[in-house]
Amino acid sequence: MAWTDYSSAPAPGTVLCRTDEVTGVRAMTVSTERGDFPLLLLRAGTDWRAYVNACPHHFLPLDYRSDRLLSADGTMLLCTGHGARFDIHSGAAIDGADCGLDAVPVICRDGLILIAPIP
Repeated sequence: MAWTDYSSAPAPGTVLCRTDEVTGVRAMTVSTERGDFPLLLLRAGTDWRAYVNACPHHFLPLDYRSDRLLSADGTMLLCTGHGARFDIHSGAAIDGADCGLDAVPVICRDGLILIAPIP
């Protein structure tokens, strides 16, 4: 499922937070007139990444049992519900799931992180 298929998907341009509010991985709920949207936001090297906070295998939030979502080496997101692992740069499944995380395009502007325009 693409992130835009969620009925609560925020519109492009929606401000998520300030860049200085994200250390490690930030699980958040983006609330708009469309509803509440579960999101994971992180910095991967010099880039910002965002994914729908829903394990594609169990449909639970990745932070269901713990807020420790990064692997020890910082290269993978972990599902705390059942241990699936996903690449932080692409959301691709590495182990424990049949498919990857739904990526949400984000941009950084003037110290803010926003939902990027849809091409």
